Amino acid sequence: MTTYAALLRGINVGGNNRVPMADLRALMTEAGYGDVRTYLQSGQAVFTAERGDEESLAGELTAALEKRFGLAVDVLVRDHAYLRAVREACPFPADRLEGKQLHATFFSGPVDEERFASVDRGAFGPEEFRLGDRVLYLYAPDGLGRSKLAAALSSRRALAGIVATTRNWNTVRKLEELTAG
Repeated sequence: MTTYAALLRGINVGGNNRVPMADLRALMTEAGYGDVRTYLQSGQAVFTAERGDEESLAGELTAALEKRFGLAVDVLVRDHAYLRAVREACPFPADRLEGKQLHATFFSGPVDEERFASVDRGAFGPEEFRLGDRVLYLYAPDGLGRSKLAAALSSRRALAGIVATTRNWNTVRKLEELTAG
């Protein structure tokens, strides 16, 4: 049995794509997942599954959400080992930063520097980003809402053909903890 985190993109943000967490837990339990828990209202769930892998589980959840709520919601699924590796590989001093200053953008597949070649890194200082395994680490000292670098990184061109969803560092740490089993 493996414990996973499901990251739902763009639900319950600004009153759009409303998915009550109790309904999400019920949907996931009915789909056969175990120990379903949600975290916050912004689209995180932790669950166990005996079958499948990250990609197939994400596909199942995406289809179930569309069927139940009529919403086309992108879902990424990551296991505990991956979340731990993301935390451990963080290139920024996470222990000295506030959770709102550090973010992780999770991708549906591998990304490389070429995808972001048009972003002039020097133009956004002191903001910075670094790439990892299917993740982009973003240091935004004034928070994501004020980050000009975040806007540049999330352009349609940069994210063409890939699903991306961002979480602050507090959420990344909490999901790692919740998936620890």
